[in-house]
Amino acid sequence: MVSRAVVQGVGHYLPERVVPNSHFETFLDTSDEWIRTRSGIERRHFAAEGETTSELAAHAARKALANAGMEIGEIDAIIVATSTADLTFPSAATMVQAELGMTRGFAFDVQAVCAGFIFALANANALIVSGQAETVMVIGAETFSRIMDWTDRSTCVLFGDGAGALILKADTGAGTPADRGVLSTDLHSDGRYRELLYVDGGVSTQTTGHLRMQGNQVFRHAVEKLASTAATALDKAGLSAADLDWIVPHQANIRIIQGTAKKMGLPMDKVVVTVQDHGNTSAASIPMALSVGVERGEIKTGDLLVTEAIGGGLAWGAVVLRW
Repeated sequence: MVSRAVVQGVGHYLPERVVPNSHFETFLDTSDEWIRTRSGIERRHFAAEGETTSELAAHAARKALANAGMEIGEIDAIIVATSTADLTFPSAATMVQAELGMTRGFAFDVQAVCAGFIFALANANALIVSGQAETVMVIGAETFSRIMDWTDRSTCVLFGDGAGALILKADTGAGTPADRGVLSTDLHSDGRYRELLYVDGGVSTQTTGHLRMQGNQVFRHAVEKLASTAATALDKAGLSAADLDWIVPHQANIRIIQGTAKKMGLPMDKVVVTVQDHGNTSAASIPMALSVGVERGEIKTGDLLVTEAIGGGLAWGAVVLRW
């Protein structure tokens, strides 16, 4: 028998404000058709003034707890994946911990931009498999609207705000691909590609900064690296793409999602897609897509999933899990 980190519950939260593509037509040389054609995005949500990343995360966490039928006292650790934490420190995770009334265990943030949730999920799995924690809540939460350059039509139309949460708990499995839970993880980064996607400011430079992206270059790396990391993760689990019930990709751009599925030899009806409603919510996109997939009745207990993402760094990776 082996230890497995098994999903207990999932939930997501979106800010109330819905921003359709038409909003950008009022101050940019762009159009709804231009945005839809190039990204697949139709609308996104923006946090209200004063609404923070940790607040979004706490809302999603409560929904995940309710979905799992659990109380906060049963959670040993909270990991928040975010690039847009409320403060330089303390971590958004400790703020969520306090907001939920969790007075035991530990909490910390992971920063790997759009790949953050994959990195956080891999860390949660390692904590559980090693015996350091029995139950871990993994949250992806972002307020990317705070770092947009509203004069840059190539980037500001792509991103949105939101949060998603997943609860993993230790269980035992037979050590085969039929087990429920996380079956394998695959993580990568390459700092040589920093200039392709970054924020041109930070604490040590004493500037706030805005998101900057070389979209064509990111696209070129994304499809190849996402398909490759998904294949590697599946191979580590003793599985292949043909075994999958669902791909749950980072919701960056419909063309990247379609290109990755094609490279993996899978039809789009095996892909959970939410990019049209949420835009790119960075580390929040995968847990939100998982929650929406469950809500829609697409993802069911026993289904085999691969989830993959790429973000600034460049950082990328994949996780194979059986729901």
